[in-house]
Amino acid sequence: MIEIRMHGRGGQGAVIACKILANALFREGKFAQSFPAFGVERRGAPVMAFTRIDDKPIHLRTQIYEPDHLIILDASLLQTIDVTVGLKPGGKILINSTLAPESFNLPDKYEVRTIDANSIAIANGLGSRSTPIVNTAILGAFSKFTGILGVTAIEAAIHDAVPIKKEANVRATHEAYEKLKTDPVALMMEQS
Repeated sequence: MIEIRMHGRGGQGAVIACKILANALFREGKFAQSFPAFGVERRGAPVMAFTRIDDKPIHLRTQIYEPDHLIILDASLLQTIDVTVGLKPGGKILINSTLAPESFNLPDKYEVRTIDANSIAIANGLGSRSTPIVNTAILGAFSKFTGILGVTAIEAAIHDAVPIKKEANVRATHEAYEKLKTDPVALMMEQS
């Protein structure tokens, strides 16, 4: 089983992102489950959402306490919440940020990548300049970073789950997929 925990702020689309992720995985023949953590649900408040993936039916119905991967929709959460709590060694962390992965000083036992999902969302008219909706862009980057699922399945799931601006969300997904750099050597050379 693969478990993913997503951290974001109310209004960024974390819950919908996990639903899209689960739908896309289902389309690829996997069993998947997605659900939010319930609590204060207001715009801007920290939120968590979860996705589980397996090759067989999933009967576990608890929050994800020891995720394999993390998706961080708002990098400012790293200053107030220890998002890495429970993350398994070797886990992958994808952060929506313009900063280099090393800027976050996360332990070396994790593989960290960043993507400027805000700019991609704004360029595609998703949300406003002050509150971009980054969920579909981050999923495109997550697809490339982890290889867990294909971007085509995400595209199809967007058409099922997103009520408006379907094509803009699909474009954001593909743009983030193309922009994410996954080769650690290339990342180091680019930043030197």
